[in-house]
Amino acid sequence: MKNKDKTAYRIAGLIFGLGALVHLIRIVLGLSLKFGDWEVPMWLSILSVVVAGYLSIKLLKDNVVRFD
Repeated sequence: MKNKDKTAYRIAGLIFGLGALVHLIRIVLGLSLKFGDWEVPMWLSILSVVVAGYLSIKLLKDNVVRFD
């Protein structure tokens, strides 16, 4: 694996981690999120924390372990 590929995986992992963190903060603080007239349901943020958190961990962990 090339060095620039490792960097891309790290950046993607950090972006997914940041997204998971933002949704987790929304859940903990009970903040509402609206797009126009539509209010994003809380279950969607819970799902986002799980999926984005998994992707972040997977990308960052694989970057350390697999790409020697």
